[in-house]
Amino acid sequence: MTSILVLGLSHRTAPVDVRERFAANADALPEVLARLASRPELRETLFLSTCNRVEVFANHAAGEVSGKKRALLAIREVLAEHARVSPSDLAPYLYEKHGEEAVRHIFRVTASLDSMVLGEPQILGQVKDAYEAALAAGTLGHLLGRCVHRAFTVAKRVRSETALGAGLVSISSVAVDLARRIFGDLADHTVLLVGAGEMAEAAAKSLGRGGRAIRVVNRTFAHGEALATSVGGTCAPWSALEDELVGADVVVTSTASSTFVISADVVKRAMRARKGRTLFFIDIAVPRNVDPRVHGLDNVYVFNVDDLEQQVAEGLKSRQNEVGIADDIVKAALSDYVTWARGLDVQPAVVALRAKTRAVLLGELERTLAGRLKHLAEGDRAALEQMMESAVNKLLHAPTTRLKAGAANGAESDDHVNVLKHLFDLPEVPRQSGDLRVRSVVEHVHGGETSDDDERVPH
Repeated sequence: MTSILVLGLSHRTAPVDVRERFAANADALPEVLARLASRPELRETLFLSTCNRVEVFANHAAGEVSGKKRALLAIREVLAEHARVSPSDLAPYLYEKHGEEAVRHIFRVTASLDSMVLGEPQILGQVKDAYEAALAAGTLGHLLGRCVHRAFTVAKRVRSETALGAGLVSISSVAVDLARRIFGDLADHTVLLVGAGEMAEAAAKSLGRGGRAIRVVNRTFAHGEALATSVGGTCAPWSALEDELVGADVVVTSTASSTFVISADVVKRAMRARKGRTLFFIDIAVPRNVDPRVHGLDNVYVFNVDDLEQQVAEGLKSRQNEVGIADDIVKAALSDYVTWARGLDVQPAVVALRAKTRAVLLGELERTLAGRLKHLAEGDRAALEQMMESAVNKLLHAPTTRLKAGAANGAESDDHVNVLKHLFDLPEVPRQSGDLRVRSVVEHVHGGETSDDDERVPH
């Protein structure tokens, strides 16, 4: 299990102008995953890209130390290529985690314990999207896939067993709260939502029907219209964006565009038509939607996701007491996962031992049935074969149980496996810490078919 690692950057280590260079929308995900999958240093990979973090979850190839170093270098090179920067430019912003620390990080990220807005629900959906993309790309196997899947269970437990989701629970809702602090009651002001995705929908729900008017502009008019209708607002075509800026007081931008959708020139023209009336932009997109130069214009103010951090910090005070409860959930889940993952280290040897024992006993039985007992009816032959199977199971139950228990408790499973292989003259079987393919082990020893028991991995 020490082969799992995380490498990435987040709102804790990199400002938004750095994070946006590494962000990848849904269209770019397959390309990034393909680059990661092409690296032989990596067995399994998942690429997570949100407004506040860009991370690669991976299971590296064999060799705990050398394999880890090669894997980290491979990920750095892929991220640098994706962002069109040199790997050395990444160094000040990246963090890396290995083994149990990496698994714990994956659990905490998915449960929104590492988010800018503690307890926000969007991250679970974002990790699920990354998981589905990795599955579709064929970059997930047994070890990392199980880890991420268990992270979903952790997130659901944290959500249902703690009060982390109380109050403001997303960047979008914090953005709306900021607008209310600036303007007071929004009943006399017009709010323009640029974009109609999840972030815009969350902002719209936070607004409710409190604004004088809620306007929506989106590249796909049908999506924008659906959002506007759900909140009692009005949708305008994308071509009307500049005109909508003239009438708006607060503009919340959250499109998936990789370039600025609102330029300084567009805002200059809108401000002339507004006759200098103050205009506030809340840009919650990464990459940013509003050109930073807009903030330098008279009577125009731009807040991005990093600017919201102070607002977020104030909203976190009431949730801090819940973090300890949530971390206890993470700790228990981590212990269960470690126990399961350690069992993978001894599973190939266990299967090989069972296969060899079965091969020897059944071979002797076949010779006997072909000679002295060839007169036996089919029913009697089947009964003898079943008796032999039961004998194999009973004979190997104790060593199998103790070997797995020793691995689960952190014992030196490598020593135990080596002794087992020496005493029973088992073949060298490579440890398969990713997609555990026990069938190949059995066929290597016995050359025959496997039973359901052979292919069952520890849960």
